[in-house]
This record gives sequence, structure tokens and C-alpha cells, in this order.
Amino acid sequence: MFGSLELRHLRYFMAAHEHGSFRKAGSALGIRESTISRAIRDLEDALGASLFQRYAGGVRLTFAGEKFLRRTRSVVQQVSDGAKDVAAIGRCESGYIRIGVTFSFASGFLHDLLRKYCEQHADVRIDFIDGDPVEHIAKIRKLQLDIAFVAGARKWLHCETNILWTERIFIALPDRHHLIKSDEIYWNDLSEEKLIVSDLALESGISNYILQVKHDYNFNPKIITQSVGRDNLLSLVAAGRGLTIISEAATVARIPGVIYRSIACERIPFSAVWLSQTDNPALRRLLSMSRLISNAAS
Repeated sequence: MFGSLELRHLRYFMAAHEHGSFRKAGSALGIRESTISRAIRDLEDALGASLFQRYAGGVRLTFAGEKFLRRTRSVVQQVSDGAKDVAAIGRCESGYIRIGVTFSFASGFLHDLLRKYCEQHADVRIDFIDGDPVEHIAKIRKLQLDIAFVAGARKWLHCETNILWTERIFIALPDRHHLIKSDEIYWNDLSEEKLIVSDLALESGISNYILQVKHDYNFNPKIITQSVGRDNLLSLVAAGRGLTIISEAATVARIPGVIYRSIACERIPFSAVWLSQTDNPALRRLLSMSRLISNAAS
């Protein structure tokens, strides 16, 4: 019996009580008095009790109606609150997004994108997860991540990929290294150098990409792997233990004894990767904003 009741029955019931008349309730809601009357009758039949006393001047609640009114207000309020919550998520006023990162976003495109996004959607919760690209893509496919920003332009199976920006590549050198005399460095200049790379997920993305795309070049430095983060990686450079490759965004880090020089004619692309079927309004807004910023910069 109760399964046939709809939210409109409750709204009509509350309106009839508020206005004290089926006619006035119908007028306020923009519907016929007969529609209100029939809905209240159906509601009373379903409940098995009279909710209103009818008299010439209008209607007033019965004892059963007064008890039902308290519950009805609670139900309607909960439905209304739920609708507002869902609408806020749809407008991206609230929500949740999980972002995989594989490189520094201390400055540059991703830094600017996230700052602008957070300014416009302060109530959206953002979780950042460090990892390498392969781990991130696996999590995206399992719906454990919403989006990942990775170095390179590789296409990933079953995923959408969009190249958003490029950055210059820099080499970090100790301030006493002979190459600091040059404004730009060529790959051939580094062939006999010791190159320090990190095996930590967040730090390894740029170095791994460069080493993969340069395997056909005359670029065969001695690779030294360390399990340290970027600051300690640069500290090793300052100590004269070798050189390291970083992206343009990472050059905001100022380490005593370290000098940055750009690699001549070299830029690295950066891409966003996500699943097209992911139904997350917060993600859609992030993608839309990223494209706008990318198009404006190109």
C-alpha cells in the first residue's frame, strides 16, 4: 500500500496544513484543488487514518495528522538536503578527485592549473598520490584514481590521453662544474658524465622518460641510482657526486652549490590520462579547465 505513495503526496499534505485549505494549497502550488483533495484522500486511504478534519472554512489536522506532520517534515527535509548535495556535486561545489602525480608541480602548468581549480572549487577534496605512470594507469583502470599527469605522450590502452603542455629540460650541475660556462648544454656534452637518478616513484618519471627517448642518441652517461627525494638528489649534485636531470617546473628549488642549465632544443610533453567513462563532475571540471589553460598558452 505504502509503495504507491509519492513525494508529492507529502508536499500536498504539508501545503494543505500550511494554508488551512485545499483550495489555497492548490492555488499556491499552481494546481487544481481537486488534485490536492484526491492526493490527500489517497494518502489517508494508504495510512488508514484521517489526517484532516474538513469544515466549511477549510481543513485542520486531526491527532493522527499532527503526528504524521512531524515525520513528514523530517522526510521532506532529508530529501531536499540530499537533492542539494547532489546538485552541489554536479555544479562541482563539492566532490572528490584523486590525482596521480609523477613529477614536481612546484611551478609551471600543473601548479597553475591546481591553484586556479582550488580557487574556484574550494570545497572539492583533492587527494594526491605519488607513483610511477604504470602504477597510476593500473589504478585508473580499476577506478582507484580519477586522473594522472605523466611525462611523455604515450597512448595508454583503454584510457583517454591529452597532451596539455611541454617544458624545457634542465641539467643540474655543481657550481664548480666546467659546463656551467655554457648557457645551454647538448646531450653529447653529457656522454661521459655521471648521472644521478632516483628510484623513488615521484622522482624517477622525468629521468626515465629522457633515458628512454635518448637510447638512440650518443648519450651514454654512467647511471647512479639513489633512493632519495629531489632535495637530497640535488644535494648530491652540490657535493659533486654527479649531475641530474629535472624539468623546468622543478628549477624553482634553489639548492646552494647547484646551477641549472637548459638542454638545447629539448622539450618534454606532459599528458593527462583518465577513463572517458568516469562519471565524476569534479574531474570533468578539471579537464575542462586544463584544456582552456592549455589552449590559451599555445
